[in-house]
Amino acid sequence: MSLSLPAASPRARSLTGVVTEAIAALEARSEWFAPARSAVVFVVDGLGAHNLAERRGHARFLASAGSRRDTARTVFPSTTAAALTSLLTGTDPGEHGIVGYRTRIPGTQIASNQLHGWETDGLDPRVWQRSRPLFEIEAERGRPCFVVSRPEYTGTGFTAATLRGAEFVSASDVRERAAIAADLAARHPGALIYLYAPDLDSAGHRDGWESDRWIDALERVDTAARDLAGAIDRGTGVLVTADHGMVDVPAHRHVLLTDDDPLVDGVDLIGGEPRMLHLYTTDGERDAVAARWREREHSRAWVMTRHEAIGAGLFGTVAADVRDRIGDVMVAARGRFAYYDDREADKRPQRMVGQHGSLTDEERTVPLVRLGAFA
Repeated sequence: MSLSLPAASPRARSLTGVVTEAIAALEARSEWFAPARSAVVFVVDGLGAHNLAERRGHARFLASAGSRRDTARTVFPSTTAAALTSLLTGTDPGEHGIVGYRTRIPGTQIASNQLHGWETDGLDPRVWQRSRPLFEIEAERGRPCFVVSRPEYTGTGFTAATLRGAEFVSASDVRERAAIAADLAARHPGALIYLYAPDLDSAGHRDGWESDRWIDALERVDTAARDLAGAIDRGTGVLVTADHGMVDVPAHRHVLLTDDDPLVDGVDLIGGEPRMLHLYTTDGERDAVAARWREREHSRAWVMTRHEAIGAGLFGTVAADVRDRIGDVMVAARGRFAYYDDREADKRPQRMVGQHGSLTDEERTVPLVRLGAFA
């Protein structure tokens, strides 16, 4: 069948190319950015371009530093694990293999959490994530490479999978992390620095991106960006971007899947996340599952088979040993809806307000604000 999916602008810059082009700018050969002596890539998890535009009064520095054209397009699914891996390897999900939040380990009944399940599920960061991290490559070339993030991310499986090769420096406060990044850029000419702020995403998931808590976190991030711009030397370029945007989904728009729901017939395992499900079907049931979901959910979601999603290029070029990680059927929410497996004993995920993962512009368009030498 023919899929009717949202189309990206042919001029849209891909998040996958941002760090690659920042490295090129350090060698005065970037097609996107001006030459720089050092580069800081400041990732604000969960800050979509639409979210920033709607709350620009609470982010006056970032709003004034960028324009409507200063955006990038994140990957599909629009989720942290897939997007950050693409950013930090310069490859698409179909190549690096992190194709969702929870994805099946082929040959098992495990839908492994791609952010937190590395140790518990026995995933080797050097094998399961198939592409070499750009920081590892650059460090081997002799470039000073640093990660400035929260202490709890030190030594995790996801950090090893995406950022190995860089020196990890931690601080709990986002403004302190920004000050550290500026200092590292000044003291290490040629440095590549990854500065990460998860604060906004955490606030959004808990209370929604329209909440006071999210606005408070945005104001802190905006102040940190302003501090960073004021602290860097003239030769340092800064890029402020994000992995995805966010939409709020009220509880009355949750679609709860139960044992007696025909939508779970023929479904062996459910992965992904509430706005982008990977459905792994029992043998021979793929087409029937896809038909049932399309018949009932076509107004609330894009429903596609693995073959259709790959054919549409949603994951980029897909390596042979990545195909079976992708669901047999995928369900990507269109509007303000989210799908939950209500058979799960843990109901805490259903309290989440701000969500992402699907194909909407709100989730896939992110800022790409240039500061310092990149401005």
